[in-house]
Amino acid sequence: MKTYLRRSIEPLVTRLLDEVPALLFVGPRATGKTTTASRYARTVVSLDKPAEAAAFEADPDVALSGLQEPVLIDEWQAVPGVLGALKRSIDADPAPGRYLVTGSVRADLEAETWPGTGRLLRLSLLPMTIAEQHGHPDVIPLLDRLSRGVELEPAKETPDLRGYLELALKGGFPEAALTLSAPIRQRWLESYIDQVLTRDAELIEKGRDPGRLGRYFQACVLNTAGVPEHKSLYDAAGINRKTAVAYDRLLENLMITTRLQAWSTNRLKRLTRSPKRYLIDGSLLAGTLHLDAAALLRDGDLMGRVLDTFVAAQLRAEHTVSESRPRLYHLREQNGLHEVDIIGELGTDKVIAIEVKAASAPEKKDARHLSWLKNKFGDRFVSGVLLHTGPRSFRLEDRITAAPISTLWA
Repeated sequence: MKTYLRRSIEPLVTRLLDEVPALLFVGPRATGKTTTASRYARTVVSLDKPAEAAAFEADPDVALSGLQEPVLIDEWQAVPGVLGALKRSIDADPAPGRYLVTGSVRADLEAETWPGTGRLLRLSLLPMTIAEQHGHPDVIPLLDRLSRGVELEPAKETPDLRGYLELALKGGFPEAALTLSAPIRQRWLESYIDQVLTRDAELIEKGRDPGRLGRYFQACVLNTAGVPEHKSLYDAAGINRKTAVAYDRLLENLMITTRLQAWSTNRLKRLTRSPKRYLIDGSLLAGTLHLDAAALLRDGDLMGRVLDTFVAAQLRAEHTVSESRPRLYHLREQNGLHEVDIIGELGTDKVIAIEVKAASAPEKKDARHLSWLKNKFGDRFVSGVLLHTGPRSFRLEDRITAAPISTLWA
């Protein structure tokens, strides 16, 4: 029997179920949504099983009534009409802790007539963080530590550069990361990508060409953690702009890519408005390009992208349970003189900033972008960190620290 590793989101789930009638878990396929949500349910309905789906397709209101609560509705997108039944049930009885809903695609989430508005509180469950994989889901999020100006310390066992790359490529999909050997994990990831780009993509947009979608996804993989010209991506895939825009939306609805929007502020001029593109998990790069850590060590550009993607994935996952919950952006000047990998905008017009470097012994000059931002914002700059691949944490200057990437799970 597989050992269940607690997720950092669990205390939040418990608190929410004490106050709200229903939770909607969203996230990529195979991130453990059903496993985690089922721990809170007395009844589990699996709508991806034809026998269970049949009753909900025929009459979702009748099928839903009489079930022991809390009820978990798994893979809701297989029978979208179930959400209308949930709406009517919650409207009739808004008692807390009645329903948990899971799904692996965003289908209809943005529709104006979507019945979940005001009734389903949405929670993201993303690939596992390293802290969760190590059995320490209660680690204080780095975003909160930075917002409080707390001293940063590395984990007791801190990897070297190769070790970080191996962690990034292993990824955070629970089954692949925790139970499979490296060769079998590679096959699992290849199969995962194939199924998402064919079967799951067809659920959202019928008739898409899997071959062209796959080529476009590969172009996105090669440019993860970058701000590429959109034309360079769709030219590489051999498609036009209209198709590329549709593919961008589809890949984000499949929750395998995401974009970090560009930061804008009246305090700084000439900032680029282009978003920064990311894979949701670094293992998707391994599954697409068949690369290992040794290959990345011979490609400085891709190595840096993988480290940035890895850090962003950890931060994205911890953001759900963060108390400060800053709005996350990236910053890049149009002239290219200054750029900061991740900006966290706090509600009080204050900022925190994070840079990622593939260096084991960074110097003050490596934090010049953070220093520039601090000088521009003065007291509104709370703290900045240069995350690196070395073993030690040390102060570079006032409110700017160099810390190992392992600080994320320390």
